Amino acid sequence: MNWSFQLYSARNFQPWNDVVKTLGWIGYREVEGFGGVYDDPAGLRAELDKNGLAMPTGHFSIDMLENDFAAAEKIATALGMKVLVCPYLVAEQRPTDSAGWQAFGKRLAAVSDKARKAGFGFAWHNHDFEFAALSDGSVPLTHILEAAPDIGWEADIAWIVRGGADPMAWIEKYGSRIIAVHVKDIARSGEGLDEDGWSDVGHGTIDWRALTAVLRDRTPAKYFIMEQDNPNNFERFARRSLEAAKSF
Repeated sequence: MNWSFQLYSARNFQPWNDVVKTLGWIGYREVEGFGGVYDDPAGLRAELDKNGLAMPTGHFSIDMLENDFAAAEKIATALGMKVLVCPYLVAEQRPTDSAGWQAFGKRLAAVSDKARKAGFGFAWHNHDFEFAALSDGSVPLTHILEAAPDIGWEADIAWIVRGGADPMAWIEKYGSRIIAVHVKDIARSGEGLDEDGWSDVGHGTIDWRALTAVLRDRTPAKYFIMEQDNPNNFERFARRSLEAAKSF
């Protein structure tokens, strides 16, 4: 099993060439891209190749995917991606009711259709806001996934927990849609105070051993991607997380 690494976790530890070299040395074989690394796709691909790394998945903004898909396709092709992931919707653009989230799901379905025709998979990546109850008691993620039945889901487990939901329940209901997983951990009480309350994977409060077994058994997920939103030392996070994951 290849464990991947979301490069967003290392955005504060430039230059990227050194980051990529470090990840290859630690033992990663895959990374996930995001907007901050796409300035020179060919140059980045050369660095990845040199360090034994592939980039099968990458994050792209809803704006680029809807309004300049050709640019996303060009970047993804240059970097050898197989799956495009839409990762976020800024607060001011988020719908406030069920109909609005259903409409957003249909927008994602349209993007997915373009991606499929171009030879890519497509997925939505959750944060916590998709689990905040709407006035009718439903939650946004249900409407997104139901309105776009052909899109995949990149499940960020720790954000599900922070959103007040039960990851196991969501895996049980939508496991067939999970094509990638963000492997992230939440710090124990009193720890991770300078890291936004996050933890190195396997050193926090989430039972990743049990979750990994369930995700392998009940979902088609191929990509398990380490992420920490604000590590104070990305090399330590990358190393300790991979060491822990090897025992899952």
